[in-house]
Amino acid sequence: MPNQPIQFLIGVDIGGTFTDIVVVDQISGKQFNGKILTTPINPSEAVLSGVKEILARHKIDPKKCRIIHGTTLVANALIERKGVKTALLTTKGFKDVLEIGREWRYDLFALDLEMPSPIVQRNLRFEVSERLNFQGKIIKKLDEKELIKVAKEIKKSDVETLAIVFLHSFKNATHEKLAKKIIQKHVPGLNICLSSTVSPEIGEYERTSTCVANAYVQPIFKKYVNLLAKGIKKIGIENDLFLMLSDGGIVHEKIAVEYPIRLVQSGPAGGAQAATLFGKIQKISDVLCFDMGGTTAKACLIENGKPNRTTIFEVARVFRFSKGSGLPLQVPVVDMIEIGAGGGSIARIDEMGLIQVGPESSSSYPGPACYDLGGKLPTVTDSDLILGYIDPDNFLGGDMKLMKENAEKAIKDYIAKPMGISVLDAAWAIHEVVTENMSQAATIHALEKGRKIEKFCMIPIGGAGPVHACSMMAKMNINKMISPSNAGVASAIGMIASPNAFELVQADMQNLEDLNFIKLKRKFNLLKKEGEKSLLKTGTKLNKINISNSLLMRYIGQGYEVEVPINNKCLNSNNIKNISIEFERVYKDLFGRIEKMPLEIISLRTIATSISSQPVIKQEKINLSIIHKNSKKRKAYFGGKTFLDTPVFQRNNLPKNFKKNGPLIIEERESTLIIPPYFNLKMDSTGNLLITKESRNEK
Repeated sequence: MPNQPIQFLIGVDIGGTFTDIVVVDQISGKQFNGKILTTPINPSEAVLSGVKEILARHKIDPKKCRIIHGTTLVANALIERKGVKTALLTTKGFKDVLEIGREWRYDLFALDLEMPSPIVQRNLRFEVSERLNFQGKIIKKLDEKELIKVAKEIKKSDVETLAIVFLHSFKNATHEKLAKKIIQKHVPGLNICLSSTVSPEIGEYERTSTCVANAYVQPIFKKYVNLLAKGIKKIGIENDLFLMLSDGGIVHEKIAVEYPIRLVQSGPAGGAQAATLFGKIQKISDVLCFDMGGTTAKACLIENGKPNRTTIFEVARVFRFSKGSGLPLQVPVVDMIEIGAGGGSIARIDEMGLIQVGPESSSSYPGPACYDLGGKLPTVTDSDLILGYIDPDNFLGGDMKLMKENAEKAIKDYIAKPMGISVLDAAWAIHEVVTENMSQAATIHALEKGRKIEKFCMIPIGGAGPVHACSMMAKMNINKMISPSNAGVASAIGMIASPNAFELVQADMQNLEDLNFIKLKRKFNLLKKEGEKSLLKTGTKLNKINISNSLLMRYIGQGYEVEVPINNKCLNSNNIKNISIEFERVYKDLFGRIEKMPLEIISLRTIATSISSQPVIKQEKINLSIIHKNSKKRKAYFGGKTFLDTPVFQRNNLPKNFKKNGPLIIEERESTLIIPPYFNLKMDSTGNLLITKESRNEK
C-alpha cells in the first residue's frame, strides 16, 4: 500500500508512436511535460527513462510521486496475437462456441467472409460434464473424476493459462470455483481465470470470448506490471503503481493484473477524461473529443458532461471499420470510434489509382520518412511538413529535428510521380483524404447514437489533433472548438485528473413486474461492498467513496439494452413505476420515442468512485513583451494557388485576451494548432483558445 505523502502525480500514456509523461505538483498546480518515442519491444523502457529524465530535470523528489499509467499492451497483444498459450475448459457440448459465435455476417454480400481466428485452438478446448439451468440451479453436478482426467490432459498440453467458462455460471459460480480448486491441485502454477469473475453477464459467446482474452494476456500483463513496478522503485518512487481502466477509472496495480482485459482501451479513455475536464472548465456539456496521435485517431461523444460508455467492445477486427469482424469483449469502456489515421499513417495509391491513407502505420520505428529513422514511405506527418504546418527545426521543442527533404522524396516517389502531380498537390491530397476520412467516421459515429455532430463543440487532443481539427470542423459543419494547452499530452493529463473508480456487474434477468425490491437492494449492497473493497486498495478512505447504481433494461423481445440510473430514492420507493419512468426517460432521449411494451431487467451495475478534488493545473506565467516582438512567419498552404505567409506564435507567450483571425499557427512543444483562413481565434480567461468558423459570405 502507498505510505508516502504524495505531492506529485505522474500521468504516463504509451501510444503507438510516442510515450507521453505529465507531472503535476498538487500544491502549486505547476505542470511539467515530456514526450519521447515509444520503445515497442519493451514499452517500460520509454516509461522509466522518460520519468527518470523529467524528475531529474525539474529536481523532483521521487518519494513524493505517484504514477498513473495507461497502456496499449493488452490491445496490442490481442491484435498481434502475442499472448501466451491458452486453454479453455467449458461445459460439455460448448467447446466450439468461440467459432460458432452469433453466426452474424458483418458483410452480407462477401462470399469469402473472413472471421477472426479463435484465440484458443480446438485441441486446447476441453469439456467436462456439468450443467446449470438459466436460473443457476444445478441440473447435473460437476463430474470431479472426469475433471481430474481433463486436468491431466491440460497439464500435458503445456499451456500457461486456462479460462474456465461454464454455462450460466453468471448465476451460480459454484462449479467454476470447484473446477479451479481441483485443477490447481493437479496443475500447480497454472494461471486460471473464471468467467463468473471476469464477466458475470449473459451471452455465452461474449462471456467466453472475454474470459479467454483475459486469460490470454494476463501472464504477460502481470510480468509487464511487475517489471514496471520494480523499475519505478529503482528510480526512487516508493508509492504503488496505479493504472487506468478502459472506462476512465483508476485502480491499484493489484486490481489491474486481475482484470487486464479491462485495460484494453486505457490510453484513449484518458483522452476522453481530459476532454471532459476541459469541457467542464468552459461549462460546455456536449463535446466531441477528437484524439489524433501518431498511430490512430479516436472520436468520442461527451454528453451532459460525461463520456458515452458501452459494455460491448471489439478488438482485433479483421477489417477495422467492419463491426462484427473482431473479438467481442464484455467490458465497460468509453464508447468511441477508432479511425486508422494518425501522424504516422502511411499514404499509398490503391488498385483504383486513388490515394488511400492508413490504416497501416509507420509507428515509432521506422517512423515517418521525415524522422530519418529508416522510414521510406510517405505519411500524414510528412504531408503536414510539406504544407508548412510543422516546423522541422522546432518539433518537440527542437529536441527532434525533421528532415523535409526525406518527406519530399517519399511523397514524390510514391504519390506525386505515379499520379503525375506536384509534390505540393500530393501532400495536400493526403491531408484532404485523411481529414475527410476522420470527419466521415466521427459523423457516422454520432448518427449511430442518434446525434447531429454539428451540435457538439470540438476539443482536439493528441500530437496531431490540433493540426487537423479546423479542417475537420469545416467538413463536419461544426462552428466552435476549444483548444486547450498541452493538448499533445492530454491523455496523460486525463489519467491524473481521473478518480479512483471500479465498476461491477451482475446478471439478473427478470421481468420488471416480477421485481423483488428486497432482493434487488441485497444484490446492490453486495456489489457495493465489492466496489468499496477495490477502492480501499487504492488508499481511498471509506467515507470518500461514492456509489452509483444502474440497471441494464430493455423491452421484452429486444436484443439490446440501455443503462438506467437508479438513485437511492428510486430504490427505496419499492415502486416499479419509478423504474419504468426512468427507463422511458433514457429510452426516449436515445431513440426519440417509447413503446407500450413490458420491460425486463438484464443486469445490475454498480460504480464505486473516490470523492476527491481534481488536481488544478496552473497556467504558465505569460510574458507580455514577447508577443509584440514576435514577427515570425512561415509559408503554409491551405489550398488554392499559392502558400500564404502565416504568422507563427508560441502558445506560452500569448497574452490574455489574445485575438486574431486566420491564417495563423500556434506552436507548443507537444503539438501545433493550425488556424486556416475564415477561422477566428481568441484566448479566454482560463488560457484556453476558442476557435470559431465564420461563413465565407461574411468576408
